Amino acid sequence: MKKYLVLVTLFFFSLSIGFAQNYDVLDEVKADVRKSSGMEGPFRFDGLKPLTKAPCGYKAFYISHYARHGSRYSSSSRTYTIIRDVLDKADELGVLTPYGKDIHKKYESFYLEPWTNTGDLVPLGFEQHKKIGEFAADSFPEVLKGQKKVDAISSTAQRSIVSMSAFSLGLKGRCPKLDITLGSNHVGMTVAAPPSAPESLVRHFKGEDAKLAIESEESFRARTSRENELLDKLFTDSSFLGKMKYGDRFAFELWQLYCGYHNYEDRPLFDDLFTDDLRLAFWEAENYGSYIYEATARYSQIPLLEDIIQKAEAAFKDPDKAADLRFGHDYILEALAALLNLNGWGTAVSRPEDVKYWFQNYNVPMAATLMMVFYRNAKGDILFKVLLNEEEYSIPQLKAVKGPYYRWNDFLAWYDAMRAEHPEI
Repeated sequence: MKKYLVLVTLFFFSLSIGFAQNYDVLDEVKADVRKSSGMEGPFRFDGLKPLTKAPCGYKAFYISHYARHGSRYSSSSRTYTIIRDVLDKADELGVLTPYGKDIHKKYESFYLEPWTNTGDLVPLGFEQHKKIGEFAADSFPEVLKGQKKVDAISSTAQRSIVSMSAFSLGLKGRCPKLDITLGSNHVGMTVAAPPSAPESLVRHFKGEDAKLAIESEESFRARTSRENELLDKLFTDSSFLGKMKYGDRFAFELWQLYCGYHNYEDRPLFDDLFTDDLRLAFWEAENYGSYIYEATARYSQIPLLEDIIQKAEAAFKDPDKAADLRFGHDYILEALAALLNLNGWGTAVSRPEDVKYWFQNYNVPMAATLMMVFYRNAKGDILFKVLLNEEEYSIPQLKAVKGPYYRWNDFLAWYDAMRAEHPEI
């Protein structure tokens, strides 16, 4: 056991930077504005790779799933109100540049509807999950065809509930005989979003609050995001921001708006706010903040991982069970991916500038979806693979049988070792 624990630690925290640094991620972000939108951008259906065939004799029989809700309006009304209040104040003080005046006018024509619908799913979000449900049915017909059972749960947020319904409609459209059960309640939050469950039901684990010994998010953002360049485009004098409540958040909220508003708005109202270089600087700062969260919150997702394991083990004995579906949020999925160490996401780095080579938040867009697909042969041996956004991911701490396929028993051994190091407290 001690030897296995050492191996787990080495895989999670001492992987060679060369494993990830085989390209310049900034070139990719610069080439695709959707990637610089990070977690506020929509699911990207283009450029998907063919799936690897299972080893000879193995057939898919069960799917375990976790998905972020689809495209939505901004999750916080403050995104809209802070921008409104700052632009109104700047106009009152007469410190808007000509460009700033144009942005102010455009914003006044735009913000009321999204502000009123803060947090709600938009039509694009519904279509995303319907299409992903169709992808699951088309890719794994041997799992989902016929009179099989599918259980689905979601967080209590409207955007997650409607996403669950859309995915289920996609499945039923392809596989009309499926028996799908949907559910959403506050007890279910212990699975759909463990840290956000009712306080009496939240569980805590050793290490879940551990902070990485690298630069704080606030310091990195201040050092790298070049906020003053953005402010100078809008204001002749931005000193008034220091006297306003949330004035220090204005640039960040404007970035959030820029990244996400095309989920629900066709007009290119704010597309010229950020130059390519400024967009890259803001993306890296935002990406670093995402990493800081997922790296320190991974162990809070142990209840979700327990649910995945327990329901999989039950499904192995139930020939009628096809899938377990879960619908929640970005902060859950990114932390779960770090806990599983998908493609090395769980790696701790020593330099803040290296984070972008290990973790890219554009891999958790609106409607991001993780599927564990299980395979079995005639002898009863069970393999599985992980798809994130319909693409196969590696699990570096496990030895692959072939390509992206891993032994379930090896995964359980890793889980037991991880839990031994991170008991409930």
